[in-house]
Amino acid sequence: MPRDECSGPRLWYPLHVRNAGLDALAARMPKAELHLHLDGSVRPATALELARARGLADRRTTVRSMRRRLAAPARVADQAALLRAFDLPILLLQDGESLARVAGELIEDVAADGTRYVEVRWAPALHTGRGLSLGDGLAAVVTGTAEGAARTGVVARLIAVAMRSHDPERNVAVAEAAARFHDRGLVGFDLAGPEAAFPDAWPHRRAFAAARAAGLRITLHAGEWGGAAQVRAALALDPERIAHGAPAADDPALVAELIGRGVTLDLCPTSNVQAGLARSVAAHPIRRLVRAGVRVTLSTDDRTVSSLTLTAEYRRVLRRARLTPGELWRIDRHALDAAFADEATLAPLRAAFDRWAAGEARLAGQP
Repeated sequence: MPRDECSGPRLWYPLHVRNAGLDALAARMPKAELHLHLDGSVRPATALELARARGLADRRTTVRSMRRRLAAPARVADQAALLRAFDLPILLLQDGESLARVAGELIEDVAADGTRYVEVRWAPALHTGRGLSLGDGLAAVVTGTAEGAARTGVVARLIAVAMRSHDPERNVAVAEAAARFHDRGLVGFDLAGPEAAFPDAWPHRRAFAAARAAGLRITLHAGEWGGAAQVRAALALDPERIAHGAPAADDPALVAELIGRGVTLDLCPTSNVQAGLARSVAAHPIRRLVRAGVRVTLSTDDRTVSSLTLTAEYRRVLRRARLTPGELWRIDRHALDAAFADEATLAPLRAAFDRWAAGEARLAGQP
């Protein structure tokens, strides 16, 4: 029988009792999620309605079959294969009304997960294929997110994503357009997309400079291909956070640099397993990174593409990656220190999380 490592005295519990306790803890823990893609988290029912309206699904298509179309397999060849799961939702989200709708619905969905603070990211330039302007697309997501936050009480902020595959000048335009919504909850700037085909983020440095000059906080995707070298290369753009970055665990010098620079990795173990970066959640390097002292957060990446909730991801790292409850709590709580919202917004959230932890017996005595 496994020892319960996180409840004070060394007591022994049957495995099913231990797991039930961990599952309950994951469910009731207040959560903060920093790495969540809008287009990877569309409700299947909404996607079906939009697809029918656009002639992309007929009456025989069910919500269940749409869910299968939107979800990626449990494991694919690589990141490029995983990205194909986004083709349909991007095709469906080419107007302001649909963008606003799915943004608001996503905030409702994370609220049901016990999430109190969330940062949602999306690539505005991917939604201009039918004539929607960057500004109008940005406004739609900002409005829908604010409406969802008002309905639920979730504190929600946004990150605009530039694409590795796009021309650098286009990404400068994305940064400049996003900056105009800084006072409406758009707080960060990111770079994502096919890493193997477009490995070098440096050509997009002017977009990052424009975003930073406008007060947007900087993150970027790295390490979904190319290993630790890609994570190291991302540091040239001086990000506060790196989306994914798990292969850094294989390079002790890089681990030391991440710690020294205070860079946070926004980890998504299930998504990494899907993309072939880890054999399983149990084999994912999250535990090595945490115990080495790297700052990390934990997110779903894409709720629909990964068929995942944040509570389920918390349970997986407790059960399979064998994080302790205290380690998971510190990951969760650190998200509020790494978040891009302003201090006036984050201070009461931190206080509320700390009050919850102080009354949680399972965390008693945890450093």
